[in-house]
Amino acid sequence: MLNYTKRWLSHDHTPLRVDLIRRRAEHNGYEIISLEEISLHQQNIEKIEHIDKWCKELKIVYFQNNLIPKIENLGHLKKLNYLNLALNNIEVIENLEGCESLWTLDLTVNFVGCLSSVETLRNNLHLRKLFLSGNPCTEFQGYRQYVVATLPQLEELDGIKITRSERIKALQGLDELKRSISQQEQDYLRRRATEKEQEVQRKVASQEKGQSGRSSDSDEEQREREFWNTPCSFTPESRLEAYRHVEEKRKAEEKKTEKKQKPPRTLVTSSGQVLNINEPKLDFWLTEDEDNNTIILDLAVYRHMDTSLIDVDIQPTYARVCVKGKIFQLVLPAEVKPDSSTAQRSQATGSLVLTMPRVRNGTRVDGKSNQGCMIHYFEFICYF
Repeated sequence: MLNYTKRWLSHDHTPLRVDLIRRRAEHNGYEIISLEEISLHQQNIEKIEHIDKWCKELKIVYFQNNLIPKIENLGHLKKLNYLNLALNNIEVIENLEGCESLWTLDLTVNFVGCLSSVETLRNNLHLRKLFLSGNPCTEFQGYRQYVVATLPQLEELDGIKITRSERIKALQGLDELKRSISQQEQDYLRRRATEKEQEVQRKVASQEKGQSGRSSDSDEEQREREFWNTPCSFTPESRLEAYRHVEEKRKAEEKKTEKKQKPPRTLVTSSGQVLNINEPKLDFWLTEDEDNNTIILDLAVYRHMDTSLIDVDIQPTYARVCVKGKIFQLVLPAEVKPDSSTAQRSQATGSLVLTMPRVRNGTRVDGKSNQGCMIHYFEFICYF
């Protein structure tokens, strides 16, 4: 058996939700009642449920690479032709008797150890292709002979065609073969019981170790290394716990990221006061041109920055410029006309120049008289 690292814990299963089914029905106009084919691979699904009630017209279903431990809730899919359950945690073949039209069943790389459970497929008279490669039962002596003899309707097993002579030979000595398979199953089930007991013991030891006082970052790193470097059998429990561990780490990292996120910026106070903000830390010059009755803001934007990364918003009492997502906002000394204002880049320096006509006889925002002035950036530095 392969080696893998894991801890075994008890968790609720990931539900198969209707919104997931609907998203996967895009090719059918998001209509699930008449859905004939659906791909639900790599969705971390841990239980098959509802699908036989919501999508009774299904003919093709892809469930590969999930965490499904049991075949269930598919019996009402009378039109189901192709079922792919490869790379899951299935240990027994069961509950498919109602799938009258089943033609292909793919159980590649699961944990089927009860080879005799293939007998439940006898009633699937249209079954022609069965894939069991990568399952423990394929290591049983007489595996292929037993399946070929048990399922006379099969045409292919594990991608290899079943010949007429092979089938005749498989039927010879079948009673003795059944006894041999039964004994091998019992041996396998005893090994599985031992594996499960070991998993429980490892779980208890892991929980006790994790509860022994506070842990530092170095302790957490050590536990992480132990988790991945300690060998153990490749079992449904180990596969499930590896997924649990990765999910817990991902959620922990997301929480850390949320904590590190900056609080939302305040551009205008609750009382309506517009704030001066200079997140990109740009130099700027603010000039009042009395001859042309305008206010000119010269913002030292990076020379080689693409203009598409700059967004300008001019309001009657303030100007706001977004530079690569960072906000520059400045309260203007007088009321201006936004509709008549212009924004241009200097070809020589790359600076952004905002020319904003003042409202004649308008109110001074700063309360000063209408005299020309020039304000350099360092006069506002206390606000930023």
